[in-house]
Amino acid sequence: MSRRDDLHFSLRRTLEKDGWIVTDDPLILVLKQTLLKADLGAEKFFTAEKAERKIAVEVKDFDSPSVISELEKTMGQLQLYQWALEEQQPERQLFLAVSQAIFMKHFQKPIFQLAVKRNTINLLVYEPKREVILQWIVH
Repeated sequence: MSRRDDLHFSLRRTLEKDGWIVTDDPLILVLKQTLLKADLGAEKFFTAEKAERKIAVEVKDFDSPSVISELEKTMGQLQLYQWALEEQQPERQLFLAVSQAIFMKHFQKPIFQLAVKRNTINLLVYEPKREVILQWIVH
């Protein structure tokens, strides 16, 4: 099993432990007759708010030799997913999931902060080993 698979299944278990129901694995989206696949789709009912929230999640480990190249690819991928969600499932909020280690290593850098801010990227920061969500950062 590859490292990415480990992250994928760890994130899925993390969401489920937090009360989310994984509805799609992967979440299939279509944009202008092109098939796209986000890693997960999930939903959760919040009784205090009497509302249901739906999310689409893409998990990344940023372990390629060129982190900037992976950031560029991820920005484009998330933009396509966002466009597809706006057309097909506007109630679903898109998140980029990263481990706490990756968040601390890369997302403190000015270029990552700029990319997140300018592209209004929502982040889900989690601890893969303990399978717990540490932060929801919504832009």
